[in-house]
Amino acid sequence: MEQKEWIAMVLAGGQGTRLGALTKEIAKPAVPFGGQYRIIDFTLSNCSNSGLDTVGILTQYQPLTLHAYVGNGAAWDLDRKGGGIHILPPYAREEGGKWYVGTADAVYQNREFIARYRPQYVVILSGDHIYKMDYSLMLEQHKRRQADVTIGVREVPWSEASRFGIMETMPDGKIANFIEKPGCPKSNQASMGVYIFSWNVLNQFLIKDAAQTGSAHDFGKNIIPAMLEGGRRLYAYRFADYWKDVGTVFGYWQANMDLLGDIPKVVLDDCSWPIYSPGISMPPHYHGRAAKVSGSLVGGGAVVLGEVDRSVIFPGAYIGSGATVKNSIVMPYARLEPGVVIDNAIVSPHAVVTAGQAAREEAGIIQVLPETVADTAPAQMELAV
Repeated sequence: MEQKEWIAMVLAGGQGTRLGALTKEIAKPAVPFGGQYRIIDFTLSNCSNSGLDTVGILTQYQPLTLHAYVGNGAAWDLDRKGGGIHILPPYAREEGGKWYVGTADAVYQNREFIARYRPQYVVILSGDHIYKMDYSLMLEQHKRRQADVTIGVREVPWSEASRFGIMETMPDGKIANFIEKPGCPKSNQASMGVYIFSWNVLNQFLIKDAAQTGSAHDFGKNIIPAMLEGGRRLYAYRFADYWKDVGTVFGYWQANMDLLGDIPKVVLDDCSWPIYSPGISMPPHYHGRAAKVSGSLVGGGAVVLGEVDRSVIFPGAYIGSGATVKNSIVMPYARLEPGVVIDNAIVSPHAVVTAGQAAREEAGIIQVLPETVADTAPAQMELAV
């Protein structure tokens, strides 16, 4: 097997319970996003654009849609010999199999896969974040500082700091302290869940952690604190661009809204950093003669006969005559019958909504409550989790 300088391990097995009906039948990274993508497209596109050509995707909860979507990795130019994309669900071994019980355990159970490539560095990523990041720049810093681990760091509003892994750093970026979700944070420097480890060091700590019966087998709760306590070299890599964890209904809705506007927070048509996805064969979207569409993204095959304002409409959706959609997300093949009014809501895939229907999950409508938006200051909204 060809030796690789670095490989990526993408954590994509979470259940995503806070997304409610959106993850009832599919894993969170497979949730449709942005009119034609799925959430995992951003992490895989980052890998491809960064020159990472060997990627393991660790799956567990409701993985079938995700497996089919990723396929052989061709959409991200990752269908290659001597690397490429590898789907890594839990599997039975001679000593018996078990589910992944934590982020670190998921990587621990796949040490044999990593060893095949004999990498110097392993990049640990989440499959459910929306951002654009060049991991090669982070690797350059990791090597320059001879770090054992480099952690992607972004400043968050102080009021949100207790939701993240928080670190205190020295002027040169060396990490002096790290606490997972502290009750009284002393810093607002939050972990993005993006790590670059020197593999020989990480392997040692994974083995030690696996032997600890009281461990949660988690990178933030166990591996990072153990490395700090062991005197290892931990450094922060500061990241100032857009990043969002779409782990809640509001976070998912806000991230979609961030794609809109004359100057969107996330630019999808950036030729220097494209976001790839498997192409689907759909006819052009159709706007009826009386339709009104403004400030919105409309996917292929969608039919709009009513009014759409500041919304994201996915492929195959139908907006009937006289229907109004504002500040909302209408997911693939959902159908809004004539006269329907939707505002600050998410309509589930294949849902059929009739006029006067109450906004509730059973009807395929997830309401994004106005008070949730009102209670979140603009500086907080971008990083709400």
